[in-house]
Amino acid sequence: MRYTRFVRVPFFLLSMLYVSTMAESQQAPPHSGAAVVVQMDAADTVSDISSLIGLTLEELFSRFGYPQSVYAVRGIEVWQDDVVFIYAGQDFYIYKNRVWQIEVKAAYGIKIGDPLRSVSRILGEGLTYFNDYLLFPLPSRAWPLMLRVNFDQSQAVSAIFIYRSDF
Repeated sequence: MRYTRFVRVPFFLLSMLYVSTMAESQQAPPHSGAAVVVQMDAADTVSDISSLIGLTLEELFSRFGYPQSVYAVRGIEVWQDDVVFIYAGQDFYIYKNRVWQIEVKAAYGIKIGDPLRSVSRILGEGLTYFNDYLLFPLPSRAWPLMLRVNFDQSQAVSAIFIYRSDF
């Protein structure tokens, strides 16, 4: 158990070192600048935002530039700890060197603040309801994908996650 914890801390430190090293390079990254948001319009399909699941750190930085901030999230078990890269409009959860989960403000026709009734109508069949969230399976890629919508006490959307459900 101690060995696992020892391995996780260096990963976080190495991730931070990697980000700071890239920031010191003389060449500006693609898409560098303030806000980078995954834009989705009516022509986008359900799988567009989910295609970001599985990006490597290099691909993430190449596509979106440097994150606005980085923080760690503790899991119940040590192996569930994540490093989260914050960009405008979405948070990318990293495990090892890949994105495994994305938190967004809006996706698939739903947004923060929408009532449960609207979400149910928009997503249609295939929903699994729990006390304060629902799950909706997304079309799989190389791994199974899931949409999780969390609700607050007033049954309004409080968070939206797209993630690999095999974790």
